[in-house]
Amino acid sequence: MAHDHNHDHAPSSDTPLRALLVALAVTATVFVAELVGGWLAGSMALMADAMHMLSDAAGLIIAVLAVLVGRKQASRHATYGYRRVEVLAALVNAVLVLAISVWIVVEAIRRLRAPADVHGETMLLIAVIGFAANGISAWALHGHRGDSINVRGAFLHVLVDLLGSAAVIVAGIVVMATGVAVADAVASLIIAALVLPRAWQLMRQSAGVLLEQVPEGFRTAEVEEALRATAGVANIHDLHLWSLDGVNVLATVHVVGAAGTDSGPLLDAVQHALRELGIEHSTIQIERPEHESHEQVC
Repeated sequence: MAHDHNHDHAPSSDTPLRALLVALAVTATVFVAELVGGWLAGSMALMADAMHMLSDAAGLIIAVLAVLVGRKQASRHATYGYRRVEVLAALVNAVLVLAISVWIVVEAIRRLRAPADVHGETMLLIAVIGFAANGISAWALHGHRGDSINVRGAFLHVLVDLLGSAAVIVAGIVVMATGVAVADAVASLIIAALVLPRAWQLMRQSAGVLLEQVPEGFRTAEVEEALRATAGVANIHDLHLWSLDGVNVLATVHVVGAAGTDSGPLLDAVQHALRELGIEHSTIQIERPEHESHEQVC
């Protein structure tokens, strides 16, 4: 009997480090431009977007470091490798953005109560530059979103920056056309509204991975049903589903074989059933019916 069992936990070499570095360089440049431009124009929206860019730059630095650490091979000390470092980076990134978003809301409300003078022309010029730069970053990261939760988080921030720049452009046009400075504060609130739910979602997803919860898109009941329907399976228990990196799903399960079933073909059949569900790596313990009473199920 030939059994092909893939137990490779080595980190992927395809993580787009170059794309992250491009996004980091662009984000840092836009941060400086928006910070200076926001100060010159007196624009809260530009300053808010600059602070968001600062958090993104910090997040991208963390993401780059996480990729470098995550590429380290598995060892006797770290048998799963270091891919979970990228999940930690995504969690830190989300918390940073949530904190910045709260600051934006507080400052925008203060501006609504006491509007400040805003130079619409400078605001519009810097926002257009930011929009173009964020477009470049989004393009660099777009094709790599599925590589890791870390890169997915970086792309999310760049996308929100792109939308935020669009909001500032609209606000700049309104200020130039009408002189209504409140549009600047309104744009700031729109940016916060775009950022908060996405950052919250990323934080929940990252925390779920760290807590080894069942990955999104998978249901334990469906996996159980598929395994119980596999030929030669009398019962299953101790089924666990989790992910190391937020992308790949792993499973462990104890399978009780029917009387007279050969364990080799049964193992292959169970692994095939899991692969059909999108679970490529699994650890399966095949048991005889008489052994089930000796198990401690967790």
